[in-house]
Amino acid sequence: KAFPCSCQRETIMLRRHSELQRFSNLDAVADKVFETFELELPGLTQSQLSLLQGCYKRAVAYAEAPDGWLLFQGNYGSGKTHLAAAIANYRLSQGDRVLFVTVPDLLDHLRSTFGPSSEVQYDEMFDRVRKVPLLILDDMGAESQTPWAQEKLYQIINHRYLNRLNTVITTNSPLHSLDPRIRSRLVDRQLTQT
Repeated sequence: KAFPCSCQRETIMLRRHSELQRFSNLDAVADKVFETFELELPGLTQSQLSLLQGCYKRAVAYAEAPDGWLLFQGNYGSGKTHLAAAIANYRLSQGDRVLFVTVPDLLDHLRSTFGPSSEVQYDEMFDRVRKVPLLILDDMGAESQTPWAQEKLYQIINHRYLNRLNTVITTNSPLHSLDPRIRSRLVDRQLTQT
């Protein structure tokens, strides 16, 4: 068998990390790590502070050993995206393949693959999202509710559900406002921690 020369080990590792970084889509949220998450925000009640600290602990535990789905639900500015990005950044630092994407952007990217100037084929992009070992779907419910968008999102969610692929989802939408097929996947207590 052929083995890479030990003198090339560092170059190979740097190349692999660069490829993982490019694939992850984390450049815009690279600063969102657990160390920069604010746990003591002024104006929070003791109950809200306790809830925030619980979410933080659960996110750290999930980042260390991803298992199933993690759903962050709450108001704008409550830290959902920061915690989801921190999980992704941590897993990326461990050498894992991760994809972080906001749902409206994901659907726009999928639509754009149908264009004649697209460098990525639809099937390639769709498979990448469906099969990545850890997918972070940020801001679910903010997408347009067209039948095409709902169908594509359901196909992604359903594939990941059936194959029990690790997924983190953030939303500020009430679950009852989501597509019932997607909602049924999100509320499966055997798979999803909320």
